[in-house]
Amino acid sequence: MLQELLGAAAALGSVGVVYLAMAARVVKQYERGVLFRLGRVAGDTRQPGLTLVIPFVDRLHKVNMQIVTMPVPAQEGITRDNVTVRVDAVVYFRVVDATSALVKVEDYKFAVSQMAQTSLRSIIGKSDLDDLLSNREKLNQGLELMIDSPAVGWGIQVDRVEIKDVSLPDTMKRSMARQAEADRERRARIINADAELQASRKLAEAAEQMSDQPAALQLRLLQTVMAVAAEKNSTLVLPIPVELLHFLEKGPQQPAPNGDGKQRSG
Repeated sequence: MLQELLGAAAALGSVGVVYLAMAARVVKQYERGVLFRLGRVAGDTRQPGLTLVIPFVDRLHKVNMQIVTMPVPAQEGITRDNVTVRVDAVVYFRVVDATSALVKVEDYKFAVSQMAQTSLRSIIGKSDLDDLLSNREKLNQGLELMIDSPAVGWGIQVDRVEIKDVSLPDTMKRSMARQAEADRERRARIINADAELQASRKLAEAAEQMSDQPAALQLRLLQTVMAVAAEKNSTLVLPIPVELLHFLEKGPQQPAPNGDGKQRSG
């Protein structure tokens, strides 16, 4: 009799161990468990740790709650100023409601990917080329809002959206390079013209001051001669002042002969 009781206890213990092994589930720290009992959601989401389910009746689905980094394939479109571009991006999102992510959408990752591609094409059509190249922060915020609006109902939260690269046709790249070169040349000419204007004003002031003091012109001439003479391999040409030429033109005047200029006969 005792042996039969011991055998029954051992059998019950074995069944209990087998049942516990089939009923025990482990939910990791970065996961949440959604329990379906006969096809219906039962209770709240299961927290990390050991949890028990009813074998053959309950099904436990684990949902990853970590941030997912999803690249968005390059989308080709025409900007508002009629330029064909290819733009790719990356989306950072995570699940905040595990039950909604499983029940309200068939595949939340695929749904977010398709929504991101559609929103990216829409952003391309609404933006100018200059905005895509230089105003990406504003476009990132608009793209994030477009993706996050429908994703909230799926239990998804979009943390950030970044535009990675904007590819332009080769002809457009050459045109932009020529435009940038022309703009740099225009700025250089404006700077040179402004420098000439300032120099002419200073020269006019210097000429006006030298006209009041003629000796200043002679001193400036001597300074120029000294600066040129410092170069051993240069030929020095010394200019003659105009005043000196005027003095030489006048010269000593010859006295006129007496009478009408005829010689007297003896």
